[in-house]
Amino acid sequence: MSKSKKTTKKAQSYDQNIIEKELCTVFSPEWLEKTAKETGLIKRERKVNPTILFWVIVLSFGVRLQRSLASIKRSYEKAADTELSDSSWYDRFTPELVLFLKTCVTHAIEYLAQEPNRALKEKLAKFLDVLIQDSTIIRLNKTLAKKWPATRSRTVAAGVKVGLLVSAVTNGPKNIALYAESTNELKTLRIGPWIKDRVLLIDLGFYKYQLFTRIKENGGYFVSRLKDGADPLILEVHRIYRGNSIDVEGKCISEILPKLKRKVLDAEVEVSFKRRNYNGKQRKDTEHFRLVAVFNEEDEEYHVYLTDINPEVLEPEDIAKLYGARWEIELIFKELKSRYALDVVNTTNPQIVEALIWVAILTLIVSRKVYSIVRRHSPKEKMVRYTQLKWSTIFAENASDQLTAILRYCGIERTFETIMEFYQNQGLIRM
Repeated sequence: MSKSKKTTKKAQSYDQNIIEKELCTVFSPEWLEKTAKETGLIKRERKVNPTILFWVIVLSFGVRLQRSLASIKRSYEKAADTELSDSSWYDRFTPELVLFLKTCVTHAIEYLAQEPNRALKEKLAKFLDVLIQDSTIIRLNKTLAKKWPATRSRTVAAGVKVGLLVSAVTNGPKNIALYAESTNELKTLRIGPWIKDRVLLIDLGFYKYQLFTRIKENGGYFVSRLKDGADPLILEVHRIYRGNSIDVEGKCISEILPKLKRKVLDAEVEVSFKRRNYNGKQRKDTEHFRLVAVFNEEDEEYHVYLTDINPEVLEPEDIAKLYGARWEIELIFKELKSRYALDVVNTTNPQIVEALIWVAILTLIVSRKVYSIVRRHSPKEKMVRYTQLKWSTIFAENASDQLTAILRYCGIERTFETIMEFYQNQGLIRM
């Protein structure tokens, strides 16, 4: 046997339907049908097959292959070998469809959380996960301003805020919610016992000492950049680093930072804040955190962070690198908008707005799942770690083939006869 034939045989030693099999483990036809009935998407007449509907919208609109409800309808009709009236199709974009899609997202997040894709590096092994919270705004037609009012707009405008909590371990979303753009960032993040033994990387939009204290009180950890104007009091230095040393204890950070000559400052600091209202009163309180200042050679300035992670667990440089992982969520938002149609929501129908946002997120989840399958089953010599944006391009380009493959796996075959009939129904003018 030639070398090329041996290689081919080796490459094909795994199950050829592995992608379809694993995707249908997450979203089985039985589960999709059961959920469609429970959410009210499908009533007794059952004019629409939920399995075909799910995969068509996720693998067609979600990757921009189809950019309108009419084109999604045609894709569904071709896959299902059926013909729907326009009214029957458009009537499907209801609160029940939104609930169905949202339930699919929640189900996928819960399922994928049980099979982590990434092991945290050795220094982070004591934590259960590293989480990143942020949000992005999607501009909407101004007629939706009452439901989703924009922020500080001089004219009537609308926008929906997509709040996203991303997990480094599962390499994907952990929690997603939709809000009006005018909603304060802090109201999109609720801290509770779930944060225990997890690290949350916090954007400045969430900067509040009350929030940091609740994380600490619940046994969790956080890393945040120090907000401009924040001026914590330095209590003690954890360790002296190289550089011209100046006395910093008992002084505020604003006083010593301009004079600092050392490369790193690692100190215990005290901050003052007001607790939440209780019976109409707010009491003042103080809390101790760790402040890390690392001189950035490229920016020629100190990057200053606040955290509650013990110095024995992570060095100052580790804190700076860890916070740099926040870039991951920016890439996810870019991926959602540039690849998975999150910004293609040109409609005045609020149900369609919500439905298509959940579709984009489902497409992201399916893409990440396929990526993990491909990496897990690829020979080591062919293992390439694509950037997520590069992978999303590859996934989108092959989504049509993936749709055909998964429908075939579910027993739904597209034949020449069904395609010919579809062309005759859609492409010919009836006399």
